[in-house]
Amino acid sequence: MDNRHNNIQAPAQLSVREAMASIPFLSELPAAAIEPVLDRTAIRHHPANQMILLENDWGSSVYFVLSGWLKIRTYNADGREITLNIVGRGEIVGEMAALEPVPRSTDVLSLTPATIVNIPADDFVRLLKTEPLAGIRLAQLMARRLRQVNRRLRLRESNSASRVADTLLFLVEGQGKSVATGGVEIPNLPHRELSSMSGLARETVTRVLTKMEAAGLIYRDRDLLLIPDVAALEASIV
Repeated sequence: MDNRHNNIQAPAQLSVREAMASIPFLSELPAAAIEPVLDRTAIRHHPANQMILLENDWGSSVYFVLSGWLKIRTYNADGREITLNIVGRGEIVGEMAALEPVPRSTDVLSLTPATIVNIPADDFVRLLKTEPLAGIRLAQLMARRLRQVNRRLRLRESNSASRVADTLLFLVEGQGKSVATGGVEIPNLPHRELSSMSGLARETVTRVLTKMEAAGLIYRDRDLLLIPDVAALEASIV
């Protein structure tokens, strides 16, 4: 595989209007609802490994991902980093702090070079209040994320192969892209990220992935991981 994936390559220069029209969450909203927001919206470019949002900061903006991958993380009581999610093109971050007058509950940083659209929190809340479709889209997003978390919690006591497979399927649901040759592509994350998401040691994750590749359940290159048969990967969970 090559670097053709549109979440890894930087997008062409877009105007704010074009960028907002390319985001599924916003694209179906009436132009009259988007127009007042344009002057206060910005496109920002971040290199890899740059902090975008800090836990305990107050939220003044909501962010939509145009390209690249962002990591949402927190820390447990022992100070160990826990990766909660990996989000890519079309996803939203920072929305919770916009809805409640409380500090942010997680860090967000870029895993790869990333381009994001920054919308002031007040404007985002106004869209939710005036456009029913925006509220429905947000509710659907929250329901999907809750369903994913519940599934991961249920599998917390499963064997290591099942936990790694579930982590990959979690990424498929959130960021999978169908390919013409069949199967689904997801980002080939560093093993430390998969370790954090699955709750397993990095060495265990590496061993499980090697066995999966030998069994033909996955194929990997530097940037992408191909799952040729999602149903077969699901069936491997016991």
